[in-house]
Amino acid sequence: MIRATRLLRADALSGAEIVDRVVLDHGERHRRRVAMRGAGGLAFLLDLPEATVLEDGDALVLQDGRLVWVEAAPERLLEIRAPSDHALKRLIWHIGNRHIPAEIAPDAVYIAYDHVLAEMVRGLGGTAEAIERPFRPEGGAYAGGGHRHHHGHGHHDHEHGHHHHAHAQE
Repeated sequence: MIRATRLLRADALSGAEIVDRVVLDHGERHRRRVAMRGAGGLAFLLDLPEATVLEDGDALVLQDGRLVWVEAAPERLLEIRAPSDHALKRLIWHIGNRHIPAEIAPDAVYIAYDHVLAEMVRGLGGTAEAIERPFRPEGGAYAGGGHRHHHGHGHHDHEHGHHHHAHAQE
């Protein structure tokens, strides 16, 4: 099976031949090594040196130089808005506390559709509307190279360390 070993970012696309496209949701766009099949039927093995977030409009470079276009699949999201900037910041804080992927726009925040969170948002005075479009959450969740939870624990331990340090100086 032919391998795709390199990623070309959308702004660096050359005139190479695009032979197929893969339509992936946001979970499927954070990958290192996985067998994929293009919409046109081309089967290939994604084999990148490290786990990478594939963005809408990027291209995967096959061993023979041909390209496979990456397209972000539309997903069912909640578009969350609030009556004021301050109210939106409060909502983002509540969502952030749940450690779920979120896409933060200037006047709204988008999360994967979840009726429980929709109710919470409405209870806090915001609006939550179901929409369909590609999901591009903030990159912070992937900062640990896919080991989100380990990264999180390390961060918390670090914080506790600071607290102990503060007590020791008192």
